[in-house]
Amino acid sequence: MTTTKQAPIDPGLFTFPSDAPCLLGSRCSNCDVVTFPRQAGCPSCSQEAMEDVDLDRFGKVWTWTTQAFRPKTPPYLGPETDQTFVPYIVGYVELAGQVKVEARLVDVTVEDVQIGMDVELAIVPFCIDGDTEMLTFAFRPRA
Repeated sequence: MTTTKQAPIDPGLFTFPSDAPCLLGSRCSNCDVVTFPRQAGCPSCSQEAMEDVDLDRFGKVWTWTTQAFRPKTPPYLGPETDQTFVPYIVGYVELAGQVKVEARLVDVTVEDVQIGMDVELAIVPFCIDGDTEMLTFAFRPRA
């Protein structure tokens, strides 16, 4: 099947289309806490004074691990059997002065990923829905 278009898995997660995509977060105008994804209320001070903010595209791997077994459904939407599941690297990426984001780490091997590694936001394929390639976010080593 040939896909004819692309779309974000959720239009509120990142800018799309964009040559320089960024994640979409919130900042509390009362206490400056930054959240991802966007939220209506602050998890720190409970105020509802949240403002939309474009998060930094670049960060550093704060910690990482491998997902070596098929996660439970829901929320997992991948292959239905353990035989077709492909392990992947997942980590927390620190966007300096903003927030830590959990995401897949792509274009890097287990042997090469390091805590403190410079990474950048990447928009990657997630699944096919009809004739649409659904996209999600990940981070890859910074070129």
